Amino acid sequence: MCRGMNCLHTSVPTIVHRDLKSPNLLVDDNWTVKVCDFGLSRLKHSTFLSSKSTAGTPEWMAPEVLRNEQSNEKCDIYSFGVILWELATLRKPWHGMNQMQVVGAVGFQDRRLDIPKEVDPIVASIIRDCWQK
Repeated sequence: MCRGMNCLHTSVPTIVHRDLKSPNLLVDDNWTVKVCDFGLSRLKHSTFLSSKSTAGTPEWMAPEVLRNEQSNEKCDIYSFGVILWELATLRKPWHGMNQMQVVGAVGFQDRRLDIPKEVDPIVASIIRDCWQK
């Protein structure tokens, strides 16, 4: 997945997926992961993307995307952190909250998923780095 994201983010022009989430990852018999569903992806011709579309799944979306602000490929990095959190905890992000509650918590209250103490400290650090502004 990291190689795929790197390929998108280093292409000219840069491609920003904008809907990275575990349901958009396909795994074959050899455990090769492929990123799919490029329906919300955008080409980045300048520093930022400007899109008034908030389509997507809030549980994996970066705060700036949830707020309809300008975004760039870093929004995919945030989503990657949520996917790592899922793998580390074996839980669904923001379970028990509806999508509007997630938008409020992440986009406007600056909340992040809790990383349990049992998560490997190196993995926890990578997740937190993905969620940095």
